[in-house]
Amino acid sequence: MGKPNRRILPTIIGVSVLTTLAANVAVLVAHDDKPAGARQQQAPKSARYVAASGSTNLSPTAVAPLGARLSPHVLVAAPSTLPADVVQRIRGAKGVKGVEVVDAVQGMVAGKRVGLLGVNPSTFRNYTPKPTAKSDALWRNLASGDVAISFTMGNDGGVQLGSQVPVGGTQRQSQLRVGAYATMGISDVDAVVSHTTAQALGMPSGNAMLISVPKTEPRTFIQKLRKVLPKQARAVAVNPEIDFPEAGKNAPASNGQVMTAQQVRTVIQAAYTRLGWPYVWGGESEAEGGYDCSGLMQFAFAKAGIRLPRVAADQARAGWVIPYSKAEPGDMLIWANDPTAPGYISHIALYLGNGKMIAAPRRGTVVQIQNVYTRNMRGAVRVSPKTAGKVAGAIGG
Repeated sequence: MGKPNRRILPTIIGVSVLTTLAANVAVLVAHDDKPAGARQQQAPKSARYVAASGSTNLSPTAVAPLGARLSPHVLVAAPSTLPADVVQRIRGAKGVKGVEVVDAVQGMVAGKRVGLLGVNPSTFRNYTPKPTAKSDALWRNLASGDVAISFTMGNDGGVQLGSQVPVGGTQRQSQLRVGAYATMGISDVDAVVSHTTAQALGMPSGNAMLISVPKTEPRTFIQKLRKVLPKQARAVAVNPEIDFPEAGKNAPASNGQVMTAQQVRTVIQAAYTRLGWPYVWGGESEAEGGYDCSGLMQFAFAKAGIRLPRVAADQARAGWVIPYSKAEPGDMLIWANDPTAPGYISHIALYLGNGKMIAAPRRGTVVQIQNVYTRNMRGAVRVSPKTAGKVAGAIGG
């Protein structure tokens, strides 16, 4: 399915790197939606998201045990290998806790265009969410040649755990086993392979890196990075913090900071026109034949002249998060349903009022009006057109 480029990484094999890079402004392609509450009432144990690993010939020590976990705050990407001296300089920069060099592209996985990383399983695991990082079997599967895909891609994209799927570029692909459902906690990454597998696929080597700067504002650090990065390299914040209002304070009510009554009506009316359209993971227009949850939001708000970023984790930053008890029609409701990445905003819907919402729930359903459920809910987003535009512009949404 064709997707507008939203991130800065080159496309794998068969597409001009420079052409693709010029069309991007942030880091990779992403599709970010989750099943509705009924499917998440009893999440299976994390082990059930990893394919059997008994068939691997790897030694028990092929993948190092989990070390100290680090949160990635900045992602840098370039069309070719990052210079070693630049990487070393960044490693030694003030405030840098860790740097993980990876291979990164927009690639084709199971017929879908996604953000794809090639990694060292022994070290990259330290930069992932706790359930993902802790699974030795997951990383051994990756080291043996499997591909790990995000929970949403597997659960709602219909890609079966343990199945063989094509992975590569638009012109050349190889069959890989889906070794795990594991969200990496980076909103634009839906698939990960080992560095060895990435090189066999023809991915660029070491053209990206994750940087952990826990005590430095990512935007400030990125400004400093621009002075040392190669000309065509780009840097973006990884999953910036969501703007929760201070205790006792409400989101702004006017002064052009939130939607007008007419914009609210337009958004809701636009969403209603999509009722009955199929849920399609990654869908954001009629061209894909349907919509996923964040694709539906992007479509509806665009009709009111409001530019939203593409994925739920980014759309949650398009305004102020307020308690559901204070939600009004036109607000977006957000959930963290992903068992492989706790706290990660993974599902979103449009609040209609009176306990009702319109949503694209999950694979096998259609865009529909539902009763609001509160399990795993993280609140409501009072959308600010100005903030939404800034977030979308920063990541190229």
